[in-house]
Amino acid sequence: MLEDKNQEKTSLEQLGEFGLIDHLTQSFKLQHKSTIKGIGDDAAVLDFKDKKTLVSTDLLIEGIHFDLSYMPLKHLGYKAVMANLSDIYAMNAMATQITVSVAVSNRFPLEALEEFYKGIALACELYNIDLVGGDTTSSTTGMIISITAIGEAAKEDIVYRSEAKPNDLLVVSGDLGAAYMGLQVLKREKEVFKVNPNNQPDLSAYSYIIERQLKPEARKDIVELLKKLHIQPTSMIDISDGLSSEILHLCKQSDVGCNLYEDKIPLDPTVISACEEFKLDSTLVALSGGEDYELLFTIDQKKFPELKGNPNFTVVGHITDKNEGAHLISRNNSKIPLTAQGWNSFAKA
Repeated sequence: MLEDKNQEKTSLEQLGEFGLIDHLTQSFKLQHKSTIKGIGDDAAVLDFKDKKTLVSTDLLIEGIHFDLSYMPLKHLGYKAVMANLSDIYAMNAMATQITVSVAVSNRFPLEALEEFYKGIALACELYNIDLVGGDTTSSTTGMIISITAIGEAAKEDIVYRSEAKPNDLLVVSGDLGAAYMGLQVLKREKEVFKVNPNNQPDLSAYSYIIERQLKPEARKDIVELLKKLHIQPTSMIDISDGLSSEILHLCKQSDVGCNLYEDKIPLDPTVISACEEFKLDSTLVALSGGEDYELLFTIDQKKFPELKGNPNFTVVGHITDKNEGAHLISRNNSKIPLTAQGWNSFAKA
């Protein structure tokens, strides 16, 4: 995918580290007053005045977090930014700046990194983010990406994982499981391609779930909508490692239990049909799939009328006393202890 024999490629050695940074970031424009100094000095300079600063960092490794045989570099750049912005929005804050560091092996020409940065640029443009720094270096093991997201919020607006209370409602944005099922389709087609490189698959039936895997969206809109509805969540987290893992994080940090209702978990019809095709349980996919980047939060029951009937939200359960534990209430009304089966980067293949 990275080598096209018919096109000339530019060796990164020709540019050098600083020439490469200048080349890749020359079209980025600053959009925030809080960005005093961006790229071009020893450090970025930010001024948030009376607001609190939030910082989140993610590391992505080729072969662990992404597979370039089916992940276009432009999509990878976009998705890498989304994964970081999602953490800021999960604090009920607004993301404002990012730094991007990349290590690549010599199999990557300049044109490959240009594609990667096009995805980053699109994310910055659509989400109103300033790129203010980063680093580039060489790698002997493919591509390594580190992105840090910076955000701001008034002290009273910040939402932590630790303030959920018994009887609070458990709410999710959007639908779950699509990113995981999109990954299953891409993995299957990769194996088919290995056997028959001339095979051209028709993936139109899977467009929604593949897009959720390759080009997810961080839910900035949900933070804005909650503000418009005058709803301040009591706790919040983003769903990156599966619903069950994130619920258990909230329960642990807030020292509470919960009841999650299986029949309330929001699933897109394409997820259900893909699960049937792959002979997977759709509930398990939603609980353990990950990479949905939806928001999971709790609200006081008094706030229910404000979001009742809103298509962006689904109430999936409620918070209980810690002694009751965290449970999934199945469709046949069985009470099953919730376990964290989300994705683990240290698990053996």
